[in-house]
Amino acid sequence: MVTLNKIYTRTGDDGSTALGNGERRKKFDLRVASYGTVDEANAVIGCVRAAGGLDEALDRMLARIQNDLFDLGADLATPETADLPYEPLRIVAAQVDRIEREIDDLNGRLKPLKSFVLPGGSAASAQLHLARTVLRRAERLMVELAEHESVGEAALRYVNRLSDFFFVAARVANRDGADDVLWVPGQSRGV
Repeated sequence: MVTLNKIYTRTGDDGSTALGNGERRKKFDLRVASYGTVDEANAVIGCVRAAGGLDEALDRMLARIQNDLFDLGADLATPETADLPYEPLRIVAAQVDRIEREIDDLNGRLKPLKSFVLPGGSAASAQLHLARTVLRRAERLMVELAEHESVGEAALRYVNRLSDFFFVAARVANRDGADDVLWVPGQSRGV
């Protein structure tokens, strides 16, 4: 368990931060940017949940995902090559499987789409779309990181599934798609 007695340490004043293995990296390092963006997505999810208005099942799923995102951050903060005196926390296939089941369960409530969906409808839906786009950015950073360093396969699969989850969740938050705002291609071209 983590114990945080002192919040500031001054060790990052030089523009660096410590990874889970103690190694110091610049704060703009791809690994740091990856887990920082995962943290940003978690904050967006926190805002959605705090605003309320979600059905109980979806809120429980989001609570689990928030916890999983801390797992993902810990995974990314500890390079796989690290020789550590403890077993580092890693995203596992079971977490990917659970997200896939939840996507299928939520999507089963929805009618098929006939157009792309614009972020909007309800405030909760718009914020869930924001979480989706932040997670897509996290995924892009993680994929770029994986070109240079080892990143767990399950972690990459998990973050890829999350953006799918948030697309479906945003539709669920729009009264199971009834309040979706559909894209009308070229709608304002002649105006």
